[in-house]
Amino acid sequence: MSKMNVYMKMKHYSLEKFTSSALSLLANASDESLIRLTYLAEKIPRKESYREKIRWIRELFKQRHPGLQVAKRILKEINPLHRKKIITNFIVNQLLIGTNRRKEFEAKTGVYPPDALLISPTMRCNLKCDGCYSGDYPQGEELELEVIDRVIAEGKEMGIHLVLLTGGEPFLRTDIFELFEKHGDVGFHIYTNATLIDEKVVDRIAKLGNVMPAISLEGLQEHTDSRRGKGRFEKGVRVMDLLREAGLFFTVSTTQTRFNTDILTSDEFIDFLVGKGCIIMWNFYYVPIGRDPDMNMMTTPRQRNHMRDRLRYFRATKPMLFVDFWNDGHLTGGCIAGGRKYLHINARGDVEPCVFCHFASDNIREKSLLEVLNSPLFRAIRARQPFSENNMRPCMLIDQPHQGRDLALNYASYFTHPGAQGLFTDLAPQIDRYAEEYGTIVDAHWQELCAEEKELEAGGKHA
Repeated sequence: MSKMNVYMKMKHYSLEKFTSSALSLLANASDESLIRLTYLAEKIPRKESYREKIRWIRELFKQRHPGLQVAKRILKEINPLHRKKIITNFIVNQLLIGTNRRKEFEAKTGVYPPDALLISPTMRCNLKCDGCYSGDYPQGEELELEVIDRVIAEGKEMGIHLVLLTGGEPFLRTDIFELFEKHGDVGFHIYTNATLIDEKVVDRIAKLGNVMPAISLEGLQEHTDSRRGKGRFEKGVRVMDLLREAGLFFTVSTTQTRFNTDILTSDEFIDFLVGKGCIIMWNFYYVPIGRDPDMNMMTTPRQRNHMRDRLRYFRATKPMLFVDFWNDGHLTGGCIAGGRKYLHINARGDVEPCVFCHFASDNIREKSLLEVLNSPLFRAIRARQPFSENNMRPCMLIDQPHQGRDLALNYASYFTHPGAQGLFTDLAPQIDRYAEEYGTIVDAHWQELCAEEKELEAGGKHA
């Protein structure tokens, strides 16, 4: 091993130990101590966009934003191993050191790696939820553990230490625990229906420390059981209780439809999640792809805008974090697909631009991660991003459907399951109308946001 490699390993280890120790000591520290810590964190990433995010977090802390309570919960409420792994893998490896490694990788190859990898080890599932986006994938094939292991290793070389698993139901693959154990320096976030998680599984997760489940709910009992089956809500709640009792953090994943918007946007539901110990709510929208595509399940444009408004309120008032896969386009600079910030590898190995983009040109069994990122399809996607000047309309499927159609029909080599082309052919007129109607609602909000940012920028220059 060269002297430079030894030096870098020692530097990495020293930063990891210092950060982990410092944050552990801050578990009972004052708000001011946490604010001071952001100044240290700001010096580590080389990428300006990450330094800006850290400064933004610091301002929220100074305003005593509820997000400060989330940071305290991470430091104080969870078991020591889980805390150490969250700090080491999610904060040090992924956010601090990882950003620098991704910049170095770009300098060597000309390709900036995504922030995260989303992988489906299996498309098998023990439920048959209405409108499941993955319901029409072939069920027979599964991605070999050796292939997943190789992809994770390639990702780490690029500076990627965040891997999300979905499906199907990932916990149908009991061998994934081998990956969690082997790649202890990676944070794994698992989207699960929670039906296969019991005391023994929670105990295994607790002993690993680097796994955080994301439990799928459709709201409270009525809406969850209606879409997922009787007793599914009660089972999910039981799993949340087990995780909390073990000192493990978890998140909740919701799919917003026309029928559950009212409950998902209610204080009742969010207060329920906070009370159960949930740290993040991931909100996705139903997209008419997969099992029995149905435009009537989609949120109306007004419902989608209502969720945007409510999340602004929740972020300002609730001690929890919120991620909206579509409405947060203004925070991510537009669409994140095509390897810009993430990609999806399905159980057959097809590398899709996004978990909702069911088309591909390459299979990961045959190519490296770098080759896929360099593919004509992925390069074309990244060259067009953002797809709109209005980043509140980021998606190439439902906001800028002309872009998605062109990429799927003219750049991709194949669709990844039977019927996937229907979103771009049969449903095209209805999707176009949806996009146009939502645009008339949100364009004015985008102009307001841009004006506010210009005002703040001008105020900063005069300060």
